[in-house]
Amino acid sequence: MQTLSLTSRAFYNNVLGEYEEFLVKKFKYDKALPMNTGVEAAESAVKLARRWAYDVKKVPNNKAKVVFAENNFWGRSIAAISSSSDPESYGGFGPFVPLFERVPYNDLKALEKAISDPNTAGFMVEPIQGEAGVVVPDVGYLKVRLLAHYHDGVRPDIVVLGKALSGGVYPVIDDEGLVENSAKMGELFMSKLRTLPKDVVKTVRGRGLFVAIVINEKYDAWMVCNRLLANGVLSKNTHGDVIRFTPPLCINKAQIEEVFDIISKTIQQVVAEHK
Repeated sequence: MQTLSLTSRAFYNNVLGEYEEFLVKKFKYDKALPMNTGVEAAESAVKLARRWAYDVKKVPNNKAKVVFAENNFWGRSIAAISSSSDPESYGGFGPFVPLFERVPYNDLKALEKAISDPNTAGFMVEPIQGEAGVVVPDVGYLKVRLLAHYHDGVRPDIVVLGKALSGGVYPVIDDEGLVENSAKMGELFMSKLRTLPKDVVKTVRGRGLFVAIVINEKYDAWMVCNRLLANGVLSKNTHGDVIRFTPPLCINKAQIEEVFDIISKTIQQVVAEHK
């Protein structure tokens, strides 16, 4: 008799329970629902919020509203793009899910007004907007560390996780102190990035090792990313003038310095090419 690597929840296995127990203890919740993808998890969160609105809040049937922050990104499904403010995401795919409302990110007054509607089922927000260009909100809106909301003492009703949650990585993050390393190395990395020429790199922002630079509009971010790749550093452009860096959480000081040296050299090359 052989053991299957993957099964549906219709069948008992000896790993799922251990995994879910780890999650609820780690993040101090009483239930966990594993899904296949991040977008599926986020859609399930919307479903839960709506069901709560009808069953508990007694919102009239089919009237539950969900509020999202502008410039959000949580996938490519119809529900996800229905919440999007990016024409490149939603263009040509309508009609969209009704009663999805957007408010400006990092705007508490706009949020307060939106959720004052008695038919509001929930507010979905990214603690840091990654696809928008590693946009970090003001202190007091939300902060980021292990689960982003911990810094502010905020306890969401639903937390949606993905990416590094899979593949058995999370115990390693714990065992090797990678959250703490991320905070320390991230500060070092950003402090070095802030020494780059201000006429080229306008802004440095991020939390931990989730970092972005905003460059002068006359330099194309995609072109800079290609130069970085040729020199040995992977990066990702967004919105034309933002370059994102997400080094591995286990990176050390010597590697940070090596990466920065390559970035600095690349910036010098780009400036020379534009003279």
